Amino acid sequence: MPRTIIHLDLDAFYCAVEELAQPNLKGRPFAVGGRPSDRGVVASCSYPARHSGVRSAMPMAHALRMCPGLIIVPSHHDRYAQASRQVMEHLFAVTPRVEQISIDEAFLDVSSLPEGGECLAHRLQQTIREQCCLPCSLGVASNKLVAKIANDFGKSNARGEGPPNAITVVAPGQEAEFLSPLPVIALWGIGPKTAGRLGEMGIHTIGELARQDPASLVGVFGKHGSAMALRAQGIDDSPLVTWHETRSISQEVTFRRDVSAGDQLQTQLHEQAGAISRQLHELGTGAATVKLKLRWSDFTTLTRQLTLPQSTDREEDIYQAALLLLSRCWTPGRPVRLIGLGVSGFKPPGQQLSLWENISGIGLTDPPGS
Repeated sequence: MPRTIIHLDLDAFYCAVEELAQPNLKGRPFAVGGRPSDRGVVASCSYPARHSGVRSAMPMAHALRMCPGLIIVPSHHDRYAQASRQVMEHLFAVTPRVEQISIDEAFLDVSSLPEGGECLAHRLQQTIREQCCLPCSLGVASNKLVAKIANDFGKSNARGEGPPNAITVVAPGQEAEFLSPLPVIALWGIGPKTAGRLGEMGIHTIGELARQDPASLVGVFGKHGSAMALRAQGIDDSPLVTWHETRSISQEVTFRRDVSAGDQLQTQLHEQAGAISRQLHELGTGAATVKLKLRWSDFTTLTRQLTLPQSTDREEDIYQAALLLLSRCWTPGRPVRLIGLGVSGFKPPGQQLSLWENISGIGLTDPPGS
């Protein structure tokens, strides 16, 4: 029997939550994010703002040029987290097979439920609208890939001034037909670079990709070509992941103005080390790898990491490792736009008194892809 997967996406989630707190924002162009003077970016924007060309991840200064009347609303992450928890509770009330993939997005596997996927989607949409006062869109299909693409398709083709509130259903056996006219970049695993390469081969739609000989795709793209061939047919057997292990913890800040003073950088690293230490305590674990991230004034980014002799959850240990990395990566006086600190390699904390006795044995390495 085919599976029934629902993909749920809360429409303009941050903005919808802000409208609940500030009803006067409804129907007005506004964006959630940082101010232009702080080099802020758009985290989310209302639908009236989108009609003026404003988009998420856009520098706020550029958004204001596109929409001079744009209202800037600071982020309130505590509100978003609380609203997200309320929504997820309603999803888990339907089925325990829920994969939350972000604060405003989740998959549900409802294959074993007697109620059909489309009926469940309408019921969920109504429940979240009535109980949480939030709009959402849903895609229903036999697998995660097609359910997600169906939802994106429904949202992008919705008409009207407000949230799309779309529900798009792809019946079992219709996956390839539904995907066929869509651009190849709609498929998972195909970004602009791969789409450009496919375009050079005369392949622009998913249907055109589906008609290719899989062996020829493997010849050009390797194993990725085989995966593309399957996805183009609407084939995806990936399961829902209902539990995620925390693999890293990080903190970073973008300065209002580039910082070239060492004491300011050190102060920021100390604060970040403290925040990371508290999170490690909450998780009941330690970390063996410390990573430093620096972004220069020309937007180039450098990352370096080191592995400690034993794992730790102590603020001072993390801070001292950060200072060592900083001393090896930063030339005094060089302006820094962004500084970040992270830890990974989680293990139970070691004996912390001897941690820095073997500091000379610490290895300084470049993280993959740095």
